[in-house]
Amino acid sequence: MIAGELRHWLRLTLVPGVGGEGRRQLLKTFGLPDAIFAAPPTALRGAIGADAADRLLAHDCENEILQALDWASQTGNRIVTLADPDYPRALLNTVDPPVLFYVKGRTELLNRPAIAVVGSRNASKQGESDAEAFSRTLADAGLTVVSGMALGIDGAAHRAALNGTGSTIAVVGTGADRIYPAGNENLARAVAERGVLISEFPLGTPPLAANFPRRNRLIAGLSRGCLVIEAAERSGSLITARLAAELGLEVFALPGSIHSPLSKGCHKLIKQGAKLVESAQDVLEELRWEAIVAPAAGVDRRPDDPVALRLLDNLGYNPCDLDTLTSRIGLTTDQVLALLLPLELDGYVTQLPGGRYQRIPQRLA
Repeated sequence: MIAGELRHWLRLTLVPGVGGEGRRQLLKTFGLPDAIFAAPPTALRGAIGADAADRLLAHDCENEILQALDWASQTGNRIVTLADPDYPRALLNTVDPPVLFYVKGRTELLNRPAIAVVGSRNASKQGESDAEAFSRTLADAGLTVVSGMALGIDGAAHRAALNGTGSTIAVVGTGADRIYPAGNENLARAVAERGVLISEFPLGTPPLAANFPRRNRLIAGLSRGCLVIEAAERSGSLITARLAAELGLEVFALPGSIHSPLSKGCHKLIKQGAKLVESAQDVLEELRWEAIVAPAAGVDRRPDDPVALRLLDNLGYNPCDLDTLTSRIGLTTDQVLALLLPLELDGYVTQLPGGRYQRIPQRLA
């Protein structure tokens, strides 16, 4: 797209107070943005009302337009509009497709088959491990993993997709020139280099709370299904799952301990009809995705020490406090702690907040 045409697209989106519905109504009425701005004021007022039309004509966003054009001229950056052939076709079937995106990375991924993997920002180690295992297998099977670049499950999903043979899309709730959260700086750069990072928000947009639910509709809209791994009862991930369900997409949820607050959201989804899944293969089968996924080889990894193995069997996969575990196995507290430390270092056990411990399954995908 030539710079002159892109200027009009940018102007249409950078005027505050018009909104997505108003912009789409203008495009429906007048065609391309250059025709919108060439239309008489009376016609604009008839299309979107006097207040919005007056704002559209009076607002000066020249500096923001120049900034965006400069950003788009840099290597790896693009601005994709509704008129662009690379615009995600899946979003055209949603009720609120953005007029344009700011894109960093591999634009071609926007039209490849994808699955959303979302969950808690405050994920447990087990939850992150699950997200990595599922996302790696799904990505290796040929599905692009879509998530929101948050800490916890989102970050684990992106990292795993990049570590395999697959790809990932990060939909962010800030401007594409900002990195949020700061702890994901290296991950964001890796996604921009080997996957794709997109935002519908103007450059410089800070992490405003209202932007993240809007971002969630795009995560759902880009995907063929939505997998939720760890979510509290009031979680933004449930918004993504609801939006996916409203689009007629499959929603999947990973069950967890009945004692964990991070399982409440997933259990709620399952009660509402989401598919309970225990492996990535379950997801692929429900989606009728015909990629060949090799089953995990060998048997579960187990410690050689019979006492350590007995401790793991008594610990189980639900969170357990030290006193309960000591009582179950019939050893002293010092003996149990001496066994737990090497098991934790070897990846068999994780320590949870509140002095609790949980066994880590050795085969997940």
